[in-house]
Amino acid sequence: MNVHYTHVDSPVGLLLLAASDAGLHAIGFPENRHPVRMGADWREGTHPLIEEARRQLAAYFAGERRHFDLPLAPHGTPFQRSVWQALADIPYGVTASYAELATRVGRPGAARAVGAANGRNPLPIVLPCHRVIGAGGDLTGFGGGLPTKRYLLALEGALPRALL
Repeated sequence: MNVHYTHVDSPVGLLLLAASDAGLHAIGFPENRHPVRMGADWREGTHPLIEEARRQLAAYFAGERRHFDLPLAPHGTPFQRSVWQALADIPYGVTASYAELATRVGRPGAARAVGAANGRNPLPIVLPCHRVIGAGGDLTGFGGGLPTKRYLLALEGALPRALL
């Protein structure tokens, strides 16, 4: 399976988008704590799904889109995938704590493991890991950096009051 990738401009910097016929594989921030690992089957170039992701992301950044409608193909462990699926259920403009997310995936005592899985999310923004914050409302950790997390939450009107 060939995975195609390209870079697209965004208000949070140049994003890497990678897709195949199976779905969207990755969105990478310019500064990423866990950079996207490109496999031997990755080829620079476009794909119809990359173009659709680009359109939907542009609409999101313009404040015109609140949900993404893209086939997704993230690679991860079953636990990671369960956490990433739970991220998709956090509504636009709403935040959840790591403990709340752990409860949603049926592992109420596993907030740290959920945090680690959240940090490895290969599809940020589309699977909105930026909506997960510390129990006290702190902007803890984010693969794309805290300024990007702050920007995304402010865009959605979900920045905790204490941080306005």
